[in-house]
Amino acid sequence: MLALSATTGRFGTNVHIVASGPGQPCLIVDPGHDAAGAVERAVREHRLEPEAVLITHGHMDHTWDAVPLARRYGIPAWIHPADRYQFGAPAKGLPDTFPRELLVGHPDQEPEEVRELPAQGGELTFAAGLVTVLHTPGHTGGSSMFHFDGDRPLLATGDTLLATGRGRADAPGASPASLEVSVREVARLCPEETVLLTGHGPATTLGEITIR
Repeated sequence: MLALSATTGRFGTNVHIVASGPGQPCLIVDPGHDAAGAVERAVREHRLEPEAVLITHGHMDHTWDAVPLARRYGIPAWIHPADRYQFGAPAKGLPDTFPRELLVGHPDQEPEEVRELPAQGGELTFAAGLVTVLHTPGHTGGSSMFHFDGDRPLLATGDTLLATGRGRADAPGASPASLEVSVREVARLCPEETVLLTGHGPATTLGEITIR
């Protein structure tokens, strides 16, 4: 399993690229602000074939470059239906105190082809491999995680789980109670050696953080 990550842009968001190996189809997870260049370099270096963009949640720091990358490679973007509205209206997912000048340059539109993740979670089959979608509301109503099959368990967590533990639940549409339920369900379903590809900060494993 090939998992490439880069931290990009003014918000320090991690974009992840997952493939079975060099020269294979790949999936792009959470391309945030200024992520397109890093993705394009990784695709060229490893001779990858982008197949889809996967979005863990609708916050603009995770969706910013979904439009240009989906257009560049002619691929769809997948997002949970509860968070889809934020593609075209990023300010609606943010607190009123968020500086609106930081939104300048956001595409404020959906990618040309948007597909909705299974609302309650489920499996998606790509050429790049099987992806299990976990609906994990709390950080946002549509927050989802992506589990990738391979030689080691990988879980793209967005902002629901970070190396420091639980993510925040104080923006519009967030729910601390839902976040708690989601985190405990992930801990029940996934082994401790699961590698967490987080939305911000370093990668970690499920066993290295305290969530139980």
